[in-house]
Amino acid sequence: MTQQELLNEFLSLPVEAQRQVIDFIAFLRQRYKAVEATSESPDSDLVNNSFIGMWRDRQDLADSNAWVRSVRDSEWSKSND
Repeated sequence: MTQQELLNEFLSLPVEAQRQVIDFIAFLRQRYKAVEATSESPDSDLVNNSFIGMWRDRQDLADSNAWVRSVRDSEWSKSND
């Protein structure tokens, strides 16, 4: 369908239906504007974020995975009792 055909179809609709089409277009613009803004956010660049890996040089956290696992096991087993 060409743009002219689409315009002709739109103009052939009753006024209330034209308002609904206009409202729907506004809704779609708002919805996809938010999606585009989220996907293009500079804050989502985690690779270059200084917060990521900030504790990588701490020796006291070298075995943090084992500690986290033991806390999880302890807490999760309490909920099953």
